[in-house]
Amino acid sequence: MGTSDLKFSGSPVKGLIGATVGFFFGSAAVSLFGPTAHHFKTVMDLSPTMVGLMVAIPSLSGSILRIPFGASVDTNGGKKPFLILMVLSVLGLCGLIGLVSHPEMITHSSYWLFILCGLFAGCGIATFSVGTSQISYWYPQARQGTALATYAGIGTLAPGIFALILPYLVKLGWVDAYVAWTIFLSVGTILYWWLGKNAPYFQFLDRGMDDARAKAAALQSGEDLFPKGNIMESLSTSAKVPATWILVSLYFATFGGFLALTSWYPTIWRAEYGFDVTKAGIFTAGFSILSAALRVVAGPWSDKIGGRRLCMISMFMLAIGGLGVMFLHGLLWTVVFTVVIAAAMGFNNAAVFKLVPSYVPQAIGGASGWVGGIGAFSGFLLPTLMGWFVSVGGQSWYLLGFIVFVVMAVINILLIYFFLDHGKMRREADMVAARKSQTARPTETVSK
Repeated sequence: MGTSDLKFSGSPVKGLIGATVGFFFGSAAVSLFGPTAHHFKTVMDLSPTMVGLMVAIPSLSGSILRIPFGASVDTNGGKKPFLILMVLSVLGLCGLIGLVSHPEMITHSSYWLFILCGLFAGCGIATFSVGTSQISYWYPQARQGTALATYAGIGTLAPGIFALILPYLVKLGWVDAYVAWTIFLSVGTILYWWLGKNAPYFQFLDRGMDDARAKAAALQSGEDLFPKGNIMESLSTSAKVPATWILVSLYFATFGGFLALTSWYPTIWRAEYGFDVTKAGIFTAGFSILSAALRVVAGPWSDKIGGRRLCMISMFMLAIGGLGVMFLHGLLWTVVFTVVIAAAMGFNNAAVFKLVPSYVPQAIGGASGWVGGIGAFSGFLLPTLMGWFVSVGGQSWYLLGFIVFVVMAVINILLIYFFLDHGKMRREADMVAARKSQTARPTETVSK
């Protein structure tokens, strides 16, 4: 194989930068309606349940589409599906501009048109699982905790930043606010098109190499993870690994929880403590940015102390934070335990994706799709559920609704303790046995 055959575009760092930039712009849709929900509630005469659905709707498409698009990376490398999702998100924002530019359209009867636009805009959130798999193929397993935490942590800063600045933009007018957002996302799409790179193996395939030659060339280039099978095989293979579903449960509690609270907290701050839209945006941004930043910090920790241990610590923190918000009322206590929840979510989100290549190395794209897709689905489910709690139980359920996080934390503590470690030890034992059998054969041959 000649030297020219081994040439490829990019590097692990460049691959990380490209995916991080793209996801940063795409993930901002988490805050599409949260900071402006109170305005829509008043003008469109929406119930708490309808508000909960509206603020959560971008997370519905952003979670469901993670499964097929994340799994598709095992066949195409990731750049093409990433760009498709970004373009769909831009189209959703263009539709929203069309609605808010006609005041007569901002009515109760047009509610479902806003929901439809939110579904399209949320496609950018689904880039997460695509970028996760794309980066996983660039980096060796020993460095993936740091790389993936950097990607996800920086990427998920965007919802907090937009929760902060969108209320200020709205003061300039609905149309100007969402036009600015559309320009922002369009720039991000162009930047990803320019910066995003598939791992060497996929570049060699695109160059016309067969699978065996592409793998050999990629190995010489430093790549050590390769996909097995097509999209359905990747999803099927990963679905048969029990650890996949434990990781789904962990991510459901904290990344979906992060999405849910980033979109729902503006409503909580306004309803429970009477904040204006700007102050509610500041407090929500504090939660979101802190959680995202701690996710970056937690990446090296997960490499050092192990993802399983960090997940366990995070779940105890989440349970404590949820109980604190529920029963220790007052602004100070709510802020203190919101910080605890933010830290728990940031830590666990970093740890989970450190564990994906370790537990499911044979189908990273499929596992990332399941974990990212179903895990993020609670970003849609929880605001809707918490809005329903308020509709049924009244004002007090804005804070009592945090019981859902306590329940999820307890369930996950039990799953980690009783199942996750056992599965890991069994897998490692199988690997050790395989190594022993491989080393035993030459010895037997020599003795003969």
